[in-house]
Amino acid sequence: MLHTLVDALVKFGPVGVFLVGLMESFGVPIPAALDALVFTLAWKFPQNAYFLAGSAVIGSLCGNILLFQTSRQGGRRFMKAPPPEAPQKFRKWFSRYGLVTVFIPAVVPIPLPLKVFVISAGLFHTPFRKFAAVILTARILRYFGLAYLGVQIGGDGAAFLKQNIWSLVGVSVALAIALYALVRFNDRSTA
Repeated sequence: MLHTLVDALVKFGPVGVFLVGLMESFGVPIPAALDALVFTLAWKFPQNAYFLAGSAVIGSLCGNILLFQTSRQGGRRFMKAPPPEAPQKFRKWFSRYGLVTVFIPAVVPIPLPLKVFVISAGLFHTPFRKFAAVILTARILRYFGLAYLGVQIGGDGAAFLKQNIWSLVGVSVALAIALYALVRFNDRSTA
């Protein structure tokens, strides 16, 4: 049923992409639908690729903000009682790594449990502006990157990969180094 709904929303173009992003980020389970949608539509309609990516970013940002605010408001009730030991360990871990735990699953297109970290950010009273900036940055990188790949690859993915394999490897290594440096910086600043 959800795939039928997603297919129906795609017919609305950027508005449909926005709604899929909103639903997926707020918690409706549509695994990787938005990624595939942005990539496929960018490939089929390259003239609208970046407009569609912008719609995905805005929809995802709005959905994540709704989930963040909902968990922040609802969490006040649950945080009054002392938490059991397992959530306390998670709280320490989240306090140590902070918004890096939100950024990594928000930017990487492999399925990682972003919603758990968005809810945690709300429950642990992460500053709203920092949270929104992290989500916005990660989603811009993710969806505009997917739109760029969709436009570049077009119908011939094998030729694109042969031409750009070293660039893709370089970007992957640079991203891994940057994330490692970010975690190390965060460790030093909290120490």
